[in-house]
Amino acid sequence: MSAPPFPVLRLKPKADARRIRHGMPWAWTDDLVLDRRARAIPAGALALLEDAERRPLGLGVATVEAKIGLRILDRDPAARIDEGWLRARLAAALALRERAFAEPFYRLVHAEGDGLPGLVADRFGDTLVLQPNAIWLEERLQTIAALTAELTGATRIVKNGTARARAAEGLPEEMALLLGSAPEGPLDVPMNGAVYKADVMGGQKTGLFFDQRPNHAFAASLARGARVLDVFSHVGGFALACLAQGAASALAVDASEGALALAAEGAAATGVADRFETRRADAFDAMAALASEGARFDLVVCDPPAFAPSRQALEQGLRAYERTARLAADLVAPGGIVILCSCSHAADLGKFRAACLRGLGRAGRDPRLLHTGFAGPDHPQHPALTETGYLKALAFRLMP
Repeated sequence: MSAPPFPVLRLKPKADARRIRHGMPWAWTDDLVLDRRARAIPAGALALLEDAERRPLGLGVATVEAKIGLRILDRDPAARIDEGWLRARLAAALALRERAFAEPFYRLVHAEGDGLPGLVADRFGDTLVLQPNAIWLEERLQTIAALTAELTGATRIVKNGTARARAAEGLPEEMALLLGSAPEGPLDVPMNGAVYKADVMGGQKTGLFFDQRPNHAFAASLARGARVLDVFSHVGGFALACLAQGAASALAVDASEGALALAAEGAAATGVADRFETRRADAFDAMAALASEGARFDLVVCDPPAFAPSRQALEQGLRAYERTARLAADLVAPGGIVILCSCSHAADLGKFRAACLRGLGRAGRDPRLLHTGFAGPDHPQHPALTETGYLKALAFRLMP
C-alpha cells in the first residue's frame, strides 16, 4: 500500500466533524490528534484532513503550532494546489468584481470569502496591494503576484505585510514592492462621486477602506443640504461622499494628521473644499467638545476602529460602542440621523445594535432604525466565518 501524497491530520473522536463537512474551513488545533508525525508537519505544508474514522474532509495547509491547525483549501482531497489552482481562484475573484463594478477600484480578494485563506488584495486601477497573512501564501507570493498582474494588467504590486495576523504564523512585518516602482504620491480613487486619496505605501491597511462603499452611498443619499459630522473619518470616507451629493458642509474628525491631510486633498480633488473642514483630535474628546460648544448636525457618522477585535475584548468593546452612541447622539439635531459602525467581528450584529441602543437611550434620544448596512459584494462573506462578515452599519433617525 503506497503512502498518501500528503501528511495526514486527524480530528479527535469528540471533535465535531459535521461543522467542517457543512462548510467550516478551519480545524482548530485543539481538535486535532497531535501525535509525533502530526507535530512534525512544517508550518504551511499541505496536509489531508480526516475525521476520526479516517474519512477525508479536504486538503489544506497545516499550522499545528498555531490556534488554527489547518485551513482547508479544497474539499477535494485529490486537488492539486499548483499554479493552475491559484489562477482559477484568482480569476473567479476577478470575474465577480468585474460584474459588480464599472471601474477597477475594489477589494479583489477577500481571504476565505474567495477561497484563498489569509489573502487580502485591494485594487487601485493599475496598482494592487497584497496582504499575505498566512505562511502558505508567503511561500507562493511571487507566483500570486505574477498571476494577478497577468489577470488584471496591473503595473505595480505592493506587498503590505503589516497585519497583526502575520505574527500568529511567525511572519515578519514588512513592506515591499513586488512589481513596478513606488508611486510618487497618493493615488486617486473615484467612489460614489467623490475622489479619495490612497497612500498605498504608508497609509492604514492597504491605503483605503473599500468595505464602507455601500454605506457611504446610503449616507450620501440622506445628506443633501445637511450639516455632516464624520467622526473617525480616516481619509474622509463618509464626509466626501456626502459632500459630493450636495451636503451643505462636512466636518471630519480623526486623530491622524496624515489621514486628515489626505481627506483635504480628496476634498480639493472632488471640488468641495469650500464646504469641508477637519479637526485633529481624539474622537471622544472632540465629540464632548463639540457638544459643549452647542454644535448640532443633521447627520453624524461614527466609524471607529475595531473596539472588540477578539472575544476577550468583547465586553470592553461593547462599552466603547455604547459610549460612542451616547456622545454622538448629543450632536444630532432634532429629527436628524446618526450612523454607527462596527468592524469588530467579535461583536455580532445583535450585540452591536444593543450597545448602540443603550447609548442612544442614555442620551435621552428616541431612535428609529432606518437601515442596516454591511460591506459590498467585493467583500463576500463565508457563512461559517464571522471574520469575513465583520462590518455592520446602523442608521437611526432620532425623533424630534
